[in-house]
Amino acid sequence: MAKNLIFEIGTEEMPAASMQRFREDYLKTAAEIFDNNNLEYNKMEVYSTPRRLVLAVEQLAEKQEDQREIVRGPAVNIAFDDNGEPTKAGEGFARGQGVAVDQLVKKDGYLYAEKVEKGEETAEILTAILKKIVDQVPLPKAMRWGSVQMEFIRPIKWLLVLFGEQKLDLEIAGVKSSNYSIGHRFLSEGKVEINAAENYFSALKSAAIIVKQDKREEIIKEQISDLNLSAEAVIKDSLLAEVIDLIEFPTAFKGTFAEEYLELPAEVLITAMEKHQRYFPVMTEDNKLQAEFIGVRDGGNEYLEEVISGNEMVLKGRLDDAQFFFAEDQKYGFLNRSEDIKNIVFQKDIGSVYQKVEKLQQITSRLAELLDYDQSQQEMAVRAAELCKNDLATEMVNEFANLQGLMGKEYALLEGEEKETAEAIFEHYLPRFAGDKLPETKSGTVLAVAEKLFNLSSHFLLGNIPSGSQDPFALRRQATGLLRIVLANKLAVDIEEIIEFSMEIVAIKPENIEAAAAELKEFIKQRLENMLAEEEVRYDIINAVIKINDQNLLDLYQRAHKLMEFRSENPELFVDLIRGLVRAKNISEKAENKLEIDAGLLLEDEEKELYKAFNQRQTEINKFFASGDYQKGFYLLVELKEYIDAFLDNVMVMVEDSELKNNRLALLAQIAVLMSEVMDIEEIALD
Repeated sequence: MAKNLIFEIGTEEMPAASMQRFREDYLKTAAEIFDNNNLEYNKMEVYSTPRRLVLAVEQLAEKQEDQREIVRGPAVNIAFDDNGEPTKAGEGFARGQGVAVDQLVKKDGYLYAEKVEKGEETAEILTAILKKIVDQVPLPKAMRWGSVQMEFIRPIKWLLVLFGEQKLDLEIAGVKSSNYSIGHRFLSEGKVEINAAENYFSALKSAAIIVKQDKREEIIKEQISDLNLSAEAVIKDSLLAEVIDLIEFPTAFKGTFAEEYLELPAEVLITAMEKHQRYFPVMTEDNKLQAEFIGVRDGGNEYLEEVISGNEMVLKGRLDDAQFFFAEDQKYGFLNRSEDIKNIVFQKDIGSVYQKVEKLQQITSRLAELLDYDQSQQEMAVRAAELCKNDLATEMVNEFANLQGLMGKEYALLEGEEKETAEAIFEHYLPRFAGDKLPETKSGTVLAVAEKLFNLSSHFLLGNIPSGSQDPFALRRQATGLLRIVLANKLAVDIEEIIEFSMEIVAIKPENIEAAAAELKEFIKQRLENMLAEEEVRYDIINAVIKINDQNLLDLYQRAHKLMEFRSENPELFVDLIRGLVRAKNISEKAENKLEIDAGLLLEDEEKELYKAFNQRQTEINKFFASGDYQKGFYLLVELKEYIDAFLDNVMVMVEDSELKNNRLALLAQIAVLMSEVMDIEEIALD
């Protein structure tokens, strides 16, 4: 037999931005604890609204599974004497396992005890299990309240626990459970009595609560599609997820604003709508913003006109402010803000934003020169570096902080800067998060790399190195962003070189440069290893390439993928080749010093054939590897395999004649060294 379980925790309003991750953690914690307690069920889900967290388990067994355990004891000839009587060892084993001696089983010359631990009734242990879930779930933001000696995401107001029709007694933080929930604040009478877990969702729906977040999403999307819009709604997943977790009973509506506000940059209007009001903008297929917005209220259709009018007034206030800030910023002038950023602290141990800009210009200039940018391109990139932080002192960015970079671009264009320079001001922040777009202009690309190098260099010189889950300055994101730019643009830069000159320019605690540079290089390499692992490159291939030529990150990345591709296409051939090269390398290491091959000392047919095949391909293989065309080099190496095998199987290398021995060792050494610039072959797992 099985019953459904509903465990509802009623709270004060929970933070919408944290709920998606919190539900995932809550479900994972609950599933692990249920499994550890041998409780079988058909399905487990976690739902939430702003004021409730719900664990719903379908078809939960009414009793734990019995646990059977077989324990091996002493050998039979030790457990029993010659007369078949149990010895102290036999009796002790039986006593220790809680069974009689005659219940022990003889098998394979040993004694075995089979123990059966009877499962308990689920209802008897369920409240302790639910309390453990609440205690152990990771909290996005822990909160304490009153004199309660516990923490939770928000103060707990009510508890409901129903196992089928059975109401279970549970107390958490001084709150006792019941079979009552709470309906919608304005659309219900408050308390809702629920007599069975099966009735929970329908009972709350009648009290204007849509418990399941995916159902709320479905309703919102359907309602938006039914609105009379002039173009398409722009529904960002992140904003939709937040809106879903802000409401319990959704009703979507359309509002409008005066077209005169469309003279503002589109990003300003979108930010005012999305970030401040949680509205969805409306845009045409060619990305032209319309004077409409979509809101979602937590309630029904009653007095909807008044709700729409109120939301339009609130948005108008936001847009009036934006219009004023935009006009004031243009009066003052974007180019004049350089002096103002002297008063903005970037980070107390690093200095002001103005000081950062001065160093960004130097790093950008060095990078642009290193990447062979022409003179005009270098000048544009350095000009972008000079202006890239000016918008931090504008009224608009002071009000709408997430518009940094975007307003810099708009203001630079209005004051006549080159289009690429203006674009680079926005692009230097990219990528801002996982999956974000990358810079498209050359100036934006080099400035974005400079920005990330400055941030990483500064903090590593100060010893602010991420550890565990702690990364207050988002340095992992900075390093990953730098890597994405380098790889996407195929920038063949020497990582040690750019780290070193960046740290010399930053010059915070210059006595730490050598150690900090080494730590930063390893940190960036670790991010690259993680990236390759996520792209399903084998761990042994990652280890093999990371140990060889780790200066050029682009080459390292390409080598790993080419090796993985070659191994995937020719798994047996690849393993055989590596095995042969490892044999050659191991034997060649017995040479006392670096040796030259004397063709006149080649006596056996197999060594002559190997030497000939090696000479015919050596130059080509090295050329392909040097140019990054690894696949062609690998296939040429494969052609040597049969000659290597024939030599190793038929030619005695370690002969008494030292000249002959050293000549053969030299041949093997030169073959083994072919792969030394590509990977460490001893790191490859041959399974």
